[in-house]
Amino acid sequence: MLNQDLIRQRLSQRARELVPILRERAPHAAQLGQLSPETIRDFQEAGFFRILQPSRWEGYELEPKDFFDVQMTLAEGCMSSAWVLGVVAIHNWQLALFDDRAAQDVWGDDSSVLISSSYMPVGKVERVEGGFKLSGRWGFSSGSKHCEWVFLGAMVPPAEAGGAPDYRTFLVPRSDYQILDNWNVMGLEATGSHDILVENAFVPEYRTHRSLDGFMQNSPGNAVNTAPLFRLPFGQIFVRAVSSSAIGALQGAVDQFVEHNRARVGVNDGRKMLQDPAAQTALANAMVCVDECKTVLHRNFALMLQRAQSGEQLSMPERVKMRYDSSLVVDKCAKAAADLMFNSGASTIYRSHAINRAFRDIHTGRAHVANNPAKYAWNLGGVSMGQDSSDFFL
Repeated sequence: MLNQDLIRQRLSQRARELVPILRERAPHAAQLGQLSPETIRDFQEAGFFRILQPSRWEGYELEPKDFFDVQMTLAEGCMSSAWVLGVVAIHNWQLALFDDRAAQDVWGDDSSVLISSSYMPVGKVERVEGGFKLSGRWGFSSGSKHCEWVFLGAMVPPAEAGGAPDYRTFLVPRSDYQILDNWNVMGLEATGSHDILVENAFVPEYRTHRSLDGFMQNSPGNAVNTAPLFRLPFGQIFVRAVSSSAIGALQGAVDQFVEHNRARVGVNDGRKMLQDPAAQTALANAMVCVDECKTVLHRNFALMLQRAQSGEQLSMPERVKMRYDSSLVVDKCAKAAADLMFNSGASTIYRSHAINRAFRDIHTGRAHVANNPAKYAWNLGGVSMGQDSSDFFL
């Protein structure tokens, strides 16, 4: 039996060691438009992709807090690297929710094989014997060139007239899709979030996962993956994979702000930045933002695990509130990062500046649909006043 405390300690230490290495690699990775093979190898050797992977597939089955703490630490050096880890490693957790035959297909020969994703429901689905025919073009598949499989979202038409459509995640092997190299963006440049093209691929029924099963915390994979970890709601896990790296990136910007400004004197007025109230306020607010976001993240996962361990489900109001909590993270971090940049002098306009990179990366992450707090605020307000939830990715 693996000693989980020792594993946590080792993971945390290795993540901290990689921060300066990732910071040094970040400019070249941005030019490449993807993480270097060395970074993926470092993550594999450190065991980062295995943190939430089932133990029966050589994973560690640790708590979400352990995973997101590693992700946030890595983001201090490079948010693109942490973003890819967050998105791709979460798939090792989601695969445990599928029928176990899906995991055998992916990991039967090599349990280190990785999966990318695009959950937007744009696929065209046709029911056929034994499964489905799937076609479509999906965007924003982060880390796709480092992966051998992909999760793709689509609405399955009802089996009978008048029935409700069924949102599912489809698991597709690399041989059945093309990666369309179209990633040319202002931030998160190294995530390599390319488009995925599928043309009439057969996907067996067992290689699909119903969103409703994830919502009800009762998925086919729970027959063999019985730990409470795998009874957490899918919607609550994935959204934090695309929000939590912003917390670490902001912490990295805080550290760079202190280093950059501690001894800096304004060229125009000869004033020490150390004594500038605006700079002091920007720094203080950014530090508090990091602390608040981490505290809420840890609190919410503690409650989720407590419920899963006791066999209880979260209430709808609790889910809706937690969903809104996650959506607020990147918005808060983007505003704090902007204040740091605007109070660091003209040198931060250069793309090579670490605060500039954090600013661009966090603002790009804010564009993700899961990080737009407006509609989740409306849903929380409506549910709190007695309306039904308009969101079920919870």
